[in-house]
Amino acid sequence: MNKNRLAQTWRWYGPQDPVSLKDVRQAGATGVVSALHHIPHGEIWPVADIKERKSIIEAGGLVWAVVESVPVHESIKTRNADAGKYIEHYKQTLINLAECGIQTVCYNFMPVLDWTRTQLDYEMANGAKALYFNWFDLAFFDMFVLKREGATADYPKQVVDEAIAKSHQYTQADIDKLTTNILMGIPSEKDISLADLLASIDIYKTIGAEGLRENLLWFLSEIAEVCELNGIKMTIHPDDPPYPILGLPRIASNRSDFEKIVRGVDRPFNGVCFCTGSLGAGKDNDVLDIFDIVKDRVYFAHLRNVKRDVFGSFYEADHLDGDVDMYGVMKALVEENNKRITPIPFRPDHGHQMLDDLAKHTNPGYSAIGRLRGLAELRGLELGILGNH
Repeated sequence: MNKNRLAQTWRWYGPQDPVSLKDVRQAGATGVVSALHHIPHGEIWPVADIKERKSIIEAGGLVWAVVESVPVHESIKTRNADAGKYIEHYKQTLINLAECGIQTVCYNFMPVLDWTRTQLDYEMANGAKALYFNWFDLAFFDMFVLKREGATADYPKQVVDEAIAKSHQYTQADIDKLTTNILMGIPSEKDISLADLLASIDIYKTIGAEGLRENLLWFLSEIAEVCELNGIKMTIHPDDPPYPILGLPRIASNRSDFEKIVRGVDRPFNGVCFCTGSLGAGKDNDVLDIFDIVKDRVYFAHLRNVKRDVFGSFYEADHLDGDVDMYGVMKALVEENNKRITPIPFRPDHGHQMLDDLAKHTNPGYSAIGRLRGLAELRGLELGILGNH
């Protein structure tokens, strides 16, 4: 058997990232996952800016392996009157990336919110801090802070009752922090108010899940020729978490969703970013079963773990200690990778804030030491599996 290694990568937010490229190399990664966050959403990424970022990465002794992300503008997701303009911008960005030799692109099609957590500093028993999603806190926010019409009907009775019972315990500081944490998931160059969020949610009432899926397949069909002519592989990130949030539809949350995505535009460029943490947060998801149906289209992987409670609330666990069978996932990735000429890139997704990083300000989930530990564990797991073949 050809024992190719998976390509070990690391998310880097650019020159302003508190984690340096030297840190990335010391962690053992060989590739970087990055994006041009200074370019407004929907605008074309200039070749000069792409080349500048690529040269910085290469000067640091690394390669720019994956773009994460080229954001899909809300006008495309809602397919409004401006959608065509933003499709053309997106195509030109893909052409410019390919011209610079970067051909794997991660994106998501989550409406409004790219990710949702209710707490960013959940303290573990050992003192490390993790990201946390709590349904009771979300229900409280939805019903009493956002005050979304019909919110109560979207939660199980026990969650609603608990949120109501505990509503008087939230201080204004608690409410402000919770609001900040949830709004942090909105990709925007400007501050977003609760009124802005409600207005965005209202747009999706009429679109619904089927409409959103149709818009995704339309988007993929529109960019297909550009992707194929330029060797671009698109990798859609699963919904995070894989449930409807605040009344917003979800279309990349489970096996059925991914079957519809892959079959809906059944062409090799249409791929998947296999995120074990996002999929693993779904209590009914069999992560390995989902991998089995999309494995031919997995061009990128995020490896992290979660621990769920009976209500579906979850915190991000150590990479090898959670509800996701990381051994099984790595074994499946190794077997698929051994069939390929080009290795599948993966990155340790998120990591606990721990040790010296507890005293530092870092991007949520992206401190250095927790991810270093995760990458080391995942690398060891991969080598152990390879050694047994």
